[in-house]
Amino acid sequence: MPLVVEEKEVNYHKLKEWVLAQGIALFGVAEIRPFRKDFLELSKKLTEAFESGVSMAVRLSDAVLEEIEDRPTQLYFHHYRQANVFLDRVAFGLAHLIQKMGYHALPIPASQIIDWENQKGHLSHKKVAQEAGLGWMGRNNLLVNPIHGACVRLVTVLTDLSLSHDTPLEEGCGECRRCIVVCPAGAIKERQQDFEHLKCFEQLCLFKKRDHIGQYICGVCVKACKGKETVNRGQGGGKVVHGR
Repeated sequence: MPLVVEEKEVNYHKLKEWVLAQGIALFGVAEIRPFRKDFLELSKKLTEAFESGVSMAVRLSDAVLEEIEDRPTQLYFHHYRQANVFLDRVAFGLAHLIQKMGYHALPIPASQIIDWENQKGHLSHKKVAQEAGLGWMGRNNLLVNPIHGACVRLVTVLTDLSLSHDTPLEEGCGECRRCIVVCPAGAIKERQQDFEHLKCFEQLCLFKKRDHIGQYICGVCVKACKGKETVNRGQGGGKVVHGR
């Protein structure tokens, strides 16, 4: 194995081992150069130094999701916020670890809106996770992992540390349409490309105002999306999904 490739693998597994020990369910690394141009309010000078995006996901509680029927609950709202806090803490710690190794790292908040009109953050955590092999974009416009379905929250750390990259999964939702049936807004269609963002956001606004939910969240399609039950339930992480 060439020295450069070996170094990338060693670094990859060092980060993965640390991350999984913190309680993260999924880990993968994406090459970000092809879509760095889509980042919002991150300086070009800063982002051009980064070639990799470390994608991490935490598994949401089945018990909390089980309480959701046709609208989000106060329990889910609190759980959602705590999941984001947890992800941000892990991302902060990972960035610190990378800096101790002599490289640069930029943790991107798990849930921070930069462009309110289009509901976008600095970058798409879903896009990074997809490129990192953690799942595919489902009909529900969420990242769908074969093991955990859409029942995850995501965070990203950008870095110039030399890392091996994962590859996207060649999978999709197949015949599953559970999210279409339960969507309270009717925003989910047969094709992911036809997802109606405005309908979804209008429904979130209704939940926020009518049900006094402190954030634009739903959780109905998250609960419905179970992934593929036939997938081998290994230890978690992007490499496990690939069987590596």
